Amino acid sequence: MNQIPLVDLKAAHAEVAHEIRAGFDRVLADTAFIGGEEVRAFEREYAEFAGTAHCVGVANGTDALELALRASGVGVGDEVVLPANTFIATAGAVARIGARPVLVDCLPDTLLMDPEAALKAVGAATRAVVPVHLYGQCADAGELAARLPSHVKVVEDAAQSQGAARNGRTPGSGGIAATSFYPGKNLGAYGDAGAVVTDDEETADLVRALANHGGVAKYRHDVAGFNSRLDGLQAVVLRAKLARLAEGNAARRAAAARYDELLAGPVSDGRLIPPVTARGNVHVWHLYVVRVGDAERDALVGKLNAEGIGAGVHYPAPVHLTPAFSHLGHGRGEFPHAEQAADRMLSLPLFPQITAAQQQRVVDALTDALC
Repeated sequence: MNQIPLVDLKAAHAEVAHEIRAGFDRVLADTAFIGGEEVRAFEREYAEFAGTAHCVGVANGTDALELALRASGVGVGDEVVLPANTFIATAGAVARIGARPVLVDCLPDTLLMDPEAALKAVGAATRAVVPVHLYGQCADAGELAARLPSHVKVVEDAAQSQGAARNGRTPGSGGIAATSFYPGKNLGAYGDAGAVVTDDEETADLVRALANHGGVAKYRHDVAGFNSRLDGLQAVVLRAKLARLAEGNAARRAAAARYDELLAGPVSDGRLIPPVTARGNVHVWHLYVVRVGDAERDALVGKLNAEGIGAGVHYPAPVHLTPAFSHLGHGRGEFPHAEQAADRMLSLPLFPQITAAQQQRVVDALTDALC
């Protein structure tokens, strides 16, 4: 049986294998394993792609978010508002600082953080709000920034939105955003990697220092930092893939449009709820997530996987229903939109190289399983 993976990393590698081998040879010859010209070049190139003045490469996306929060003044005992429906790392980055996650619900259609709920959750101890740009489209960070009190910063979780924009604004422009280059992302490394982007030079310098044991010169430690640096080999991979990212995002948009057409029947009769793109968004379709109606979602995943189709779930439990954050004191029913989405969402295979025939097979198997 021919497998259709959720994400085809082998096909992605085949497109850049020759460039990466040549780049690895350069790094090995120069022994530039931490930092070096490949990292500096990637930071310049990604900042230009992201529409920001500065990019600081770091070890992973979770570190990137923690560093962005620290550089924005978040410390021990502060509160940080974030959506309940996000990957656990968003809340984990807050907790590692010693701050307290304050959870809010998502919008029922786009599943992006509800901005009104976020604004209502802001209090005297709040130091940051983290809009999560989920599945490849942007939450309205610009609206939040305009309406928040001056003591509260917007720190964007852009781990899933490389190349996305909302109303012409890209993540981090005019503020600060963290992103992840985990292998399955639109721009994925061959291991863990991440970055912080911002237009503010002083903030970028602080992030770079925090990620380098608190300083930018050897044995000089101006602040209490830790070790989170992008290595040269990962920078080679990211540079090769970045050159193809705009084309890959366009292919993802075409594939998402094809799914929209193929799924028109199950959507029209209520068996599926399609993904919704917010007005003003340029979506990059990191994931194509539908929601099932009355069907049992986990059983559907099992049926699709049995047919060789790599369907997945992002994410099976909102943050407040995970044991790691049970101490926040929330119970089922407090964030109903996030909870319903977690129970019903289903991610279908989507990657730039997916073919029309593969998508047809996915939809045929899904339609059969829904009956």
